[in-house]
Amino acid sequence: MKLIKTGLFVGASALIPAVALAQAAPTSAPPAAGAATTAPAAAPAATAPTALAAGAKVVDTSGGPVGTIDSIDGDYAVLATTKSKVRLPKTSFAMGPNGPVIAMTADQIDAAAAQAAPAQTAAATAKPTVAQGAAVADMQGGSVGTVAAVDGEFATVQLASGTKVRLPVSSFAAGDNGGLKIAMTAQQLGAAAGASKPAGGAGGAGK
Repeated sequence: MKLIKTGLFVGASALIPAVALAQAAPTSAPPAAGAATTAPAAAPAATAPTALAAGAKVVDTSGGPVGTIDSIDGDYAVLATTKSKVRLPKTSFAMGPNGPVIAMTADQIDAAAAQAAPAQTAAATAKPTVAQGAAVADMQGGSVGTVAAVDGEFATVQLASGTKVRLPVSSFAAGDNGGLKIAMTAQQLGAAAGASKPAGGAGGAGK
């Protein structure tokens, strides 16, 4: 009986859906030589569990609580811990006596989700929404101005001085509180705008 229990633990650790669990049933001695080979062969369901459903409680291989199945999406399941949500293939789960089992603890899943977050954030900020009225700051958080207009691949930024500077949309990055950032200060933009004007119009830079 001790060998059978050890086999159960190893099976759960390897995330083999409850094949070994069925072997806990034979408490009496096997009747004949053929009986011992019949029990392992009688566990065909070694693929995705059929009882994986929204609301199911998930535990790790030691029986510790991991989280809850938040939703099912085709061959994937969204697992919600107390800190994060992750989308995993259904085959990541096995079925134990009390429900789905996964070979990771809640802390391990949360750590993996935290590591993936910066990459997702970078992807989200790669193409910020440049819209009229958006506040623009420099990389240190200093105020630069406001987006006055957007025209295709260009945006016009109005500085506090009233000067307007037309910049490529690709010059902007996502800032704080829905705003935008740019790698130039208001003074640098103002100087660049003044330098770009014809000599005859230099005196009209500050309205």
